[in-house]
Amino acid sequence: MRNSLKALRAERGWSQADLAERLGVSRQTVNAIETGRYDPSLPLAFVIARVMGLSIEAIFSEDGDD
Repeated sequence: MRNSLKALRAERGWSQADLAERLGVSRQTVNAIETGRYDPSLPLAFVIARVMGLSIEAIFSEDGDD
């Protein structure tokens, strides 16, 4: 799964630690999601979407989707 979390976070001027605090996860979890080493659970994906003010589909896409 690909995601645009790093770019969206940067647009808001948030560090990984800032985003992690908003999501209730560790900075390491944010890093792992951004680098594609970890796909978030559906509940966490909903939290990410809510915090970013976007739909899940606007943040995450399947590999191979353009």
